[in-house]
Amino acid sequence: MEIKGKVHEVGATQQVSETFKKRDLIVEYAENPTYPEYIRFEALQDKTALLDTFKAGDEVEVFFNLRGRPWTDKQGKTSYFNSLVIWRINAVAAGAPAAAPAYAAPVDVSSAPGEDDDLPF
Repeated sequence: MEIKGKVHEVGATQQVSETFKKRDLIVEYAENPTYPEYIRFEALQDKTALLDTFKAGDEVEVFFNLRGRPWTDKQGKTSYFNSLVIWRINAVAAGAPAAAPAYAAPVDVSSAPGEDDDLPF
């Protein structure tokens, strides 16, 4: 999945355990500019370094996986949690038009040298 928005906040890297670290990224997503949404993403392990070059206000495109898991408390009640886990993030140039794809120049096949157009159809 992917989403484009503006960086609202980049969290500090949290060392959760000796072998596990994570970092939060809050992105302002304005599908409706009147009511922007603030979406929390997580970068895990080596992906935490992906956020080093970003700061509040940067326009970004975030690629992520949606994960969900159950959790049962001591009373036996089960709750469900979702997380958005970043696997890639790109800076988006503000106001820049999308680059046109590069295509090979067309070839005029009707005037190939040394060939006559004597096809039977």
